[in-house]
Amino acid sequence: MTLGSDEKTVTAAEAMVAQLESYGVEYVFGTCGHTNIALLDAIGRSSIRFVIARHEQAAAHAADGYARASGRTGVVLMHVGPGLTNGVTGVLTAALDSVPLVAIAGDIPSYYHGRHPHQEMNLHADADQTAVYRPFVKRAWQVHRAADLARFTERAFWTAASGRPGAVLLSVPMDHFSRPVPAETGSSRPLAVPQRPGLPADVADRIADMLLTAGQPLVYLGGGLRRGPGLTALRSLIEHLDIPVVHSLMAKGTLPDSHPLLLGMPGFWGLEMTNEYTREADVVLALATRFAETDASSWDSRYTWRFPPGRLIQIDIDPAEIGRNYPVEVGAVADVTHAVQAIDAAVHARHPQPRHREKLRETITATRRTLFTDSRERGTSDAFPLRPERILTDLRSILPADAVLVTDVGWNKNGVAQCYELPDEGRFITPGGASTMGFGPAAAVGVQIAQPDRTVVALIGDGGMSAQLPALPMAVEQGAPVIFVVMNNGSHGTISDLQAANFGQSYGCDFTGPDGTPYSPDFAALGRACGADGYALASAGDFGDALRAALAARRPAVIDVPMVNEPVPTPGHWNIKDIYQGIFE
Repeated sequence: MTLGSDEKTVTAAEAMVAQLESYGVEYVFGTCGHTNIALLDAIGRSSIRFVIARHEQAAAHAADGYARASGRTGVVLMHVGPGLTNGVTGVLTAALDSVPLVAIAGDIPSYYHGRHPHQEMNLHADADQTAVYRPFVKRAWQVHRAADLARFTERAFWTAASGRPGAVLLSVPMDHFSRPVPAETGSSRPLAVPQRPGLPADVADRIADMLLTAGQPLVYLGGGLRRGPGLTALRSLIEHLDIPVVHSLMAKGTLPDSHPLLLGMPGFWGLEMTNEYTREADVVLALATRFAETDASSWDSRYTWRFPPGRLIQIDIDPAEIGRNYPVEVGAVADVTHAVQAIDAAVHARHPQPRHREKLRETITATRRTLFTDSRERGTSDAFPLRPERILTDLRSILPADAVLVTDVGWNKNGVAQCYELPDEGRFITPGGASTMGFGPAAAVGVQIAQPDRTVVALIGDGGMSAQLPALPMAVEQGAPVIFVVMNNGSHGTISDLQAANFGQSYGCDFTGPDGTPYSPDFAALGRACGADGYALASAGDFGDALRAALAARRPAVIDVPMVNEPVPTPGHWNIKDIYQGIFE
């Protein structure tokens, strides 16, 4: 590109920052490196706030949490080579959970391509760092000219948020950030608002007829439906026809746990009643869900879903998910909100009078109440170290109703999803597709930044906390009053239990010192060392006192909770239990 001598110019980095501001970007999460400091310099002179994360995985998780809580596209900034590879797990987590995330990575100078300059990825390919991300991002762009940066940036934000949301990568050689471009470049690529596809009227009519003629209809709700008009239409539909609902892990909290038609999760962590309904349903309306393995009992028809004889209606924004795991009778690529609104309207037009299925709501309510009540009763134990359900019981009774629980993996995810009665105003955020240990601590910081007035609790195991210690100084630096509740059983407990159940003992899963005795860092002291408040417990009653104190202080806080290693109840089936013997067909 040749610029006229009288044409006003800015650097490509300055133009990019102006473009980000025009897209409504308020925060960029990341770490610095010599390949991205030109962009950081421009950010420092803008309205955008840079959140230093100390590690790229923490940065990506924080950007992910921010995106989930705010509804905006998250942005993470990384350095070349090891910076980019450090961020892989965080970006992968966002990608598999359909979270819009734009990852920007500095790259080697364009004029040294292939010469193996400092931190270039090479050996078997030269400077192809985008290849590391291609298996899971929606698109990866390698910028070859500064003039292309604005166009690629617009494409990145559009791609991340349109269709099935997800992560994208924009790799920029460091010299391109400093090259001159016309001053108007930053405003030359406005971001269009995605128009999401609706459900054709004839398809909505057919689905309505199937639901009206079904003897045992069922709705299976995935994580793609958010609160708003789509949820209003869903409630109208199921309450009008008295249709029970099961939900995936990612959809917990979309319908309140108190709803009389909500059966909970199917599959591995599902109640027998829930799996009975999924097996016997003759028409299933599946909304924005991929039939994940745990929710489908490893797709074994003896336990959960049966297609056929059941007839499946599957609606998803991603055509690749339609029929991936089960044959469909009606498959529709559509925005789930528009689709549910159309189906609800078609049902009401055909059948204005509501239906009532005798004793359905009473049976569901009684069974669910037993689940929650039994869990709370087990949670009254004063034993120390605490039982995990005691931790959940105290959280449920002390936290504000609109608190956000950000979990990791293990008891903190599975136990909450199964037996924590989430208040109607509450929110549950967890890593689903990748089931990433270490997601919770940093993601909670991003959630708190997005929603500064809400109570945010990172409910995590000692393994997950250890995996992402950079979240602690990040919370302190940002003044984010996250409460880190560490469910500390001195072990990767879920895997330890699984190994012991299959091989008779646990090895390589439990934390021990050189003499073989149990070992754990003092997480409360670590919190204090980072500038947060730290609470160490000596009795069961201390947890509630510490939680109340942390809520009152509104400061970053770490509560180190000694906990027994107790398996999550698993009434359903998952092939992970018997895969060690192999499958023979």
